[in-house]
Amino acid sequence: MAVSSSPQVQGTGGSSAVSKCSAAEWGYTRDRFLRLLVGRRRRRRAPLVHRGYYIRTRAVDHCVQDFLHKTQSHPRTQIVSLGAGFDSLYFRLKDMGLLHHTVVCEVDFPVVASQKAALIKGTEELSALVGDTGGEALGAIAFSGKDYKLLGVDLSELSELEKALEEAGMDNEIPTLFLAEVVLTYLENSRSDALVQWAAEHFSQGCFLLYEQVHPADPFGRVMQQHFSQLSSPLHSLVQYPDCQAQQRRFLEKGWTECSVMDMNEFFSCCIPEDEQQRVQVLEPFDEYEEWHLKCSHYFVLTASKGMEPPWTPLSSSMTAPDGAGPVRRTGSITAAACAAPSGTLGLRRYGHRSVLLKPNMILTTGGFGEQDGQHCRLRSFHVLVKQAGHWKGSCLKKENMDGRWDSLAVVVGGRTSPSSAGLGMLWLKFPETCSTSDPGDITVELVSLQPAAAPAALRWRHSTTEVTFKGENYLFLYGGRSAEEPVLGDWCFLHTPDLSCTVIPVEGAVPEHRHSHSACRWEGGVLIAGGLGAAEQPLGSVLFLRKHEDGFQWQTVETRPPLIPRYSHTAHVHDGKLLLVGGVWLYSSCVPGITIIDLETGLCSDYTINMEHLEWPLMLHNHSSVFLHDEKELLLIGGGGNCFSFGTHLNPEPVSLSLSSILTSH
Repeated sequence: MAVSSSPQVQGTGGSSAVSKCSAAEWGYTRDRFLRLLVGRRRRRRAPLVHRGYYIRTRAVDHCVQDFLHKTQSHPRTQIVSLGAGFDSLYFRLKDMGLLHHTVVCEVDFPVVASQKAALIKGTEELSALVGDTGGEALGAIAFSGKDYKLLGVDLSELSELEKALEEAGMDNEIPTLFLAEVVLTYLENSRSDALVQWAAEHFSQGCFLLYEQVHPADPFGRVMQQHFSQLSSPLHSLVQYPDCQAQQRRFLEKGWTECSVMDMNEFFSCCIPEDEQQRVQVLEPFDEYEEWHLKCSHYFVLTASKGMEPPWTPLSSSMTAPDGAGPVRRTGSITAAACAAPSGTLGLRRYGHRSVLLKPNMILTTGGFGEQDGQHCRLRSFHVLVKQAGHWKGSCLKKENMDGRWDSLAVVVGGRTSPSSAGLGMLWLKFPETCSTSDPGDITVELVSLQPAAAPAALRWRHSTTEVTFKGENYLFLYGGRSAEEPVLGDWCFLHTPDLSCTVIPVEGAVPEHRHSHSACRWEGGVLIAGGLGAAEQPLGSVLFLRKHEDGFQWQTVETRPPLIPRYSHTAHVHDGKLLLVGGVWLYSSCVPGITIIDLETGLCSDYTINMEHLEWPLMLHNHSSVFLHDEKELLLIGGGGNCFSFGTHLNPEPVSLSLSSILTSH
């Protein structure tokens, strides 16, 4: 039996319908029919999954309705939905009055088609809409109505598909749209290629709509592939067709004359009106922007046609993507290496945390979401790495109230307990004077909460806090972020140390665009701000300098050449007049962000990829932290990862080091 016939593959359609149903019930889409088709299998999905199935539904609806609109002058048209599962497309189109002269033919495995046929016959609202003819199933035809046919066929058996379509009365001389939502990839490439070519050759006015995965080799893609392999439903198409361009070439080489393709980030930006984007963005508390953009970069929508006059092009080439869609300019690469003898680093399997260099040989990590006692949870432990005899040793700290001398201080500013609750304020962490020579397991830390009067400015997350000096006094510059009430903030506050009270210091210049998930570095007494996510949930490519002068500070723009590719959720450091941006998330590129070096004197911007071939696991460089060791010119990458859509949570298992001596010397 063909691989595509496995029970696991057959089950993907039902799981997809459950997710679409949950998205509809939470207001992302309008679909009153899915609940009838899903029945008791209904489940509440996560907001990230809701967004993922929302964009999938929007892409399919956009193209299908465009086909119906462009062919409305034809007396008859057809839609053939391959691997339709328990989808509700026909019922929605019928209910909207869009099927005046169109027959919809759905195809799936015989057992799935039989189950769906029974559901339709047993549900008054569905059978009334389709117009049940009352006839018995005949051959591959599980259900037949005036404008609806349901066929039970294994798509890998092309001759059987062709025969069933003929029996159902499909006409290969009228405009016909083939629809395949995450279906062909489950077939072996020889079989899916044959189907694509057959459709082009046998239908004189053919259109094809494909929605599938892409980019298998990057870290998110590797987690995605592993997920489907574990479900015994591997994605066959990804090796031969790893990107949108390869899929486009595939269709053009198989007989289609027009072909356009977009990944879902581009579709969301170009094909969904701004007011609709804003409506969706506020439906639920949401804080998984990285995973949302990564999911969208790993799925595409493709439309192809032949024999259509005018050509069918619902993904118009005149649509323009936001800035940053150009190719990545690779200057070189840097090899990643797992840290030598990373003892006690289990507590660093986390993301959304922060790390700081307390002493030349001591790194403190706080907060985040990760793994503890075999469970995924928000982490309240503090972790310290101490370098001894050239190796890093780590341990979670003991929290005690102690009397004694303290020679190290750290302050934790802001954070959240959930996307709808940011009330963590500020906290002093005090370390004993012996901590730099102690075994990590012996170090204790005292926690001191700051008074509420100092806390209001810190009721935010995804912000930055940077040390600055003004008139001989030390301050923390708290900037941007988001809160439970505001999806993006653009305000700032100077917190005077040691009491961390807000102090008014004049700031001149144009106020920057509101942002969160940006980076901030201390430089020449001021602050360098780079990237971030703006109010429209689009990455920013600006570099700003809060320059110190005699009477206060002033916002200035740092011009980069070529322009910085917009990114967010990265980390940053300054070394010898150069700004280093590390990792993050960007859109419309064929690779993930590595290291970008900006010469602050000339503005020259150079991008370096990170060579991960020596790592046995995917290295996700978003929601991570990093520490730059200036003397060694070494970058230590700590934690990182996230909830990879519905594919599971990935946590980078151990710290990684990058030697930057060669590229910093060359600059």
